Amino acid sequence: MDSHSLLRHLRDELGTFRGYLDRDVGAPVEHCGAWTLHDLAEHPGGSNLFAAAAVTAQRGDHPATPAPRDPSELPRWFEETSRTLPTALDTDPAAPAWTFHPPGTVGFWQRRRALETLVHRWDAENALGAARPLDPELAGEGVAEVFDTLAPRQVARGRAHPPRSALRLTATDLGTPWTYGPGAPVATLAGPADHLLLLLWGRMSHSSAAVTWHGDRETGLELLSGTLTP
Repeated sequence: MDSHSLLRHLRDELGTFRGYLDRDVGAPVEHCGAWTLHDLAEHPGGSNLFAAAAVTAQRGDHPATPAPRDPSELPRWFEETSRTLPTALDTDPAAPAWTFHPPGTVGFWQRRRALETLVHRWDAENALGAARPLDPELAGEGVAEVFDTLAPRQVARGRAHPPRSALRLTATDLGTPWTYGPGAPVATLAGPADHLLLLLWGRMSHSSAAVTWHGDRETGLELLSGTLTP
């Protein structure tokens, strides 16, 4: 997915997320521990400022930025972070930036922030009982990111085991396959791209009727065990 598309999606997802902050920000957020919608908003809002500093100041130590505790001040704060980040990212994707995984470019953050905001927008909607489907192309980019960036980082940090065999995933709406692990795939997991992404992020059960398994399902499940995403 190109830089222009990623920035467009980022702005759209941030704008959609902000719209939910006029509602019950005390709503509990499933899949995010004890977080409320207020806590959830603090995460992407603070991450917006962190990523902006990674680009503009070439630093990876930007301090965590707390959201205001007053719910009436939260939307404005989130809006400000949502302007800061796209402004910082609206440049040559090949320009250098501090990143936690290769490549060390602005393009890394264009992709990373668009995809994480996508997942957390879904979290916000799910908390309010109104979760909508994800854009298939962007969700497919998210599946690719799990395997080329997030899972390798989680393995390096000891949060997941290195794959000993291979699992093939296929997005039925895109016709796009991915392989995670070495060798010939021992199993295949197929479903719409958004369902695959939500499954990899722990938002959907591996036994959901929305996905189908073929081959050695038990080994496939082992390959997806652990924490492949942050």
